[in-house]
Amino acid sequence: MVFKRGYFPVFLAAVFLISALGFNSGCKAKKEDAQLAQLERLPDIKERLAKYSPTEITFDEKILNEEQKEVIKKLISAAKHMDEIFWKQAYHKGPAIKRALERSDDPADKDYLRFLNINFGPFDRQDENRPFIGSAPKPAGAGFYPSVLTKEEFQNFVAANPELKEEFESPYTVIKIKNGRLAAVPYNKEYGKELKPAVRCLREAAEITSNASLKEYLLQRAEDLLSNDYYKSDCLWIDLEGNLVEIVIGPYEVYEDNLNGLKAAYESFVYINDLEEMEKIKGYLDYLSEMQANLPVEQKYRDQKVAGLKSPLNVVFEVFTAGDTKAGIQTLAFVLPNDERVREEKGTKKVFLKNIQEAKFNKVLVPISQRVLAAEDARLISFYAYFNETILHEISHALGVNYVKMPDGTRIPVKNALREHYSAIEEAKADIVGIYNIHLLMEKGWIPPEKEREIYTTFLAGFFRSMRFGVSEAHGLANLMEFNFLREKGAFLYDKESEKFRLNPGKVREAVKELARTLLILEGDGNYENAARFIEHYGKLDEVTRKMLQKLNDIPVDIEPVFDFKF
Repeated sequence: MVFKRGYFPVFLAAVFLISALGFNSGCKAKKEDAQLAQLERLPDIKERLAKYSPTEITFDEKILNEEQKEVIKKLISAAKHMDEIFWKQAYHKGPAIKRALERSDDPADKDYLRFLNINFGPFDRQDENRPFIGSAPKPAGAGFYPSVLTKEEFQNFVAANPELKEEFESPYTVIKIKNGRLAAVPYNKEYGKELKPAVRCLREAAEITSNASLKEYLLQRAEDLLSNDYYKSDCLWIDLEGNLVEIVIGPYEVYEDNLNGLKAAYESFVYINDLEEMEKIKGYLDYLSEMQANLPVEQKYRDQKVAGLKSPLNVVFEVFTAGDTKAGIQTLAFVLPNDERVREEKGTKKVFLKNIQEAKFNKVLVPISQRVLAAEDARLISFYAYFNETILHEISHALGVNYVKMPDGTRIPVKNALREHYSAIEEAKADIVGIYNIHLLMEKGWIPPEKEREIYTTFLAGFFRSMRFGVSEAHGLANLMEFNFLREKGAFLYDKESEKFRLNPGKVREAVKELARTLLILEGDGNYENAARFIEHYGKLDEVTRKMLQKLNDIPVDIEPVFDFKF
């Protein structure tokens, strides 16, 4: 159905009207809370909570002086407002359910509240977003669109109203229904209540710090949060230098938008740079151009110039996180900004959260490897491999192509061409291209040749860690696709008798090369249908893998960060 200019489909308007006159209409807060308190709850809440291991996030506070501690306090205060925004973005009714549980006198509701906070809503992110409170499914568009809006209706409306295309497809607008018609509302207006105090905290931190580049960044970021244009502060963030303390804050990733893959969710990282470790790993960037040239595809699938050759690699200690990045699985590392203008001009900053990685390795990956791998392979798991694989993954986001030429001659970002399929394909590409290039780095003497099997075996164990995230989540789906493809090519072998996997050294290198080629071509062609077919074919759990994952049920899926700093 094509939306006529100036009109909204009658059936959709009717559905919206019924909804408006129903649950939310005319309900005062206490009445709404009472209704929400009566929502059905799944009984296995303690088993679900056991998937997360509460872990105190630590670092050496002695490396900070008093000024830096005061700056961090202000930055944490700013970050907390990203939690408030993301609650609204994750699910329209999430904040109301949270309030109802907070006011509940039922002791059992403490567990439900804790799990609600982990997931930022009543949907279990490790159970393909199935509800654990209530029965309503999570809207594909989360809280970014009207819950009744379908992907087809959105696209038809944009097609019928081309003058609105830019604002409707902007990462920084919420789609609402106003006067029976779709409207795009800028983030800075929709979330002004939360952004204004966050901005005040950033400006107060800027007044405290004596670091000139941090001061400039904080002031510009504060301004950009209120203007909805992040270009200037993104550039300044990449150029930060000479300081221990940094913050990432604002709308970045589009993983939460499963309707169109367009809308960015708010998040924040407050962290301390590990200057000594950063010095050790910055050599990776010296090989980035050679890694691009080494890709197993023809030139049209490799940009001539790799963005980010001079952009930094930061190894950091996480101090606090908020919003999208704190929901469910905790982030190991990130590459930002996502603005293609900034990436082309200045590259990206790749940030590796070392204390988070160490916690995940010890609490999750080591016990998983002992359960899923043959004994001789399980002994090869190492933090060296785990840490360096993460670095390779993040820098490999810069490899391949960033833009594609469409049949009509327009040049658009790959993420716009692949839309909701982009996140999973891109995460898989970064994984596999990074592993593919370890042989080049061995030839260059950067990675010791004797580490090859160690790296591949740790990579294999890592699939099971990530697949437990839930295969509807971008990273979990990416790992499932990689695992299925490589197993199909004989890189990993399953022993029915021991019910464990082992590496096949004779096949793994060629299989990785073939998968790297496949994913790079998928992105380089920008073919939405081909990407969908690849995901459909390789994004399925078979019975062997499903049973293996079930055997890991008593092992935590991830950590639940506990931030309890006293300074």
